[in-house]
Amino acid sequence: MNSIESLILGIFQGFAEFLPISSSGHLVILQRLFNLTSDNIAFEVSVHFGTLLSVIAIYYSDLWKMIVSFFSGLFSKKFRHDEYFRLAVFVVIATIPAGIVGVVFSDFIESIFHSVRLVGVTLMITGVLLFLTRFVKIQDRKLGGWNSVLIGVFQAIAILPGISRSGATISAGLFCGISRLEAARFSFLLSVPAVFGAAILEGKDALAFGAPALDFKILSIGLISSFIVGYLSLKFLLKIVQSGKFSWFAPYCLLVGFLTLLFL
Repeated sequence: MNSIESLILGIFQGFAEFLPISSSGHLVILQRLFNLTSDNIAFEVSVHFGTLLSVIAIYYSDLWKMIVSFFSGLFSKKFRHDEYFRLAVFVVIATIPAGIVGVVFSDFIESIFHSVRLVGVTLMITGVLLFLTRFVKIQDRKLGGWNSVLIGVFQAIAILPGISRSGATISAGLFCGISRLEAARFSFLLSVPAVFGAAILEGKDALAFGAPALDFKILSIGLISSFIVGYLSLKFLLKIVQSGKFSWFAPYCLLVGFLTLLFL
């Protein structure tokens, strides 16, 4: 891998990670079209870490308050009614379904992960899901345990390439009647353990199988580019969600899914 390839993949990861278009699905398509992919686990860890940093940069205040309140609540009952303690608990609850699916079905997921035809179908499913959000009536309901479970189930389904994680989880929040910004905030707070967990697993694989070393410059380009583009993409998506135009991504996903099935 050279610097240009590292920059392209870093930009692509940052762009597609948060927009509801499925970064994993697009990477499968990109691999088929241009044979441009990374089989180096260390690089994959670096770009995932870059997008993780972009979430932390935007939600650092919420994340810090959640961490403090959660651990305080473990040892003192008076903190257990705190907003951020409850939010941290809901994130833990919503993370469980994806964790179970990732462990139990890991071999199956790996076997289908590079299926272009599957990506074509799942991208169209993502498009339908996004389109349906335009008919949702926002009721400003509070985030709760059952809402968290449902959003977590949608995140677990999004392990499939072509199902957008942000698209699935934000849509689920909107279907539950949660406000637009709250649904988006919870989705991206939920992405922290998801992305961090993926990076840990990839790092573990790198140590276990002895992934080939990459130049520090290559890793840095991937990390920095994914961070910058991820930060801008996340800010952009938050504006789109707040404006009630989340369904605007539906035609794109439907079109790309249809063209993938037709030509690839």
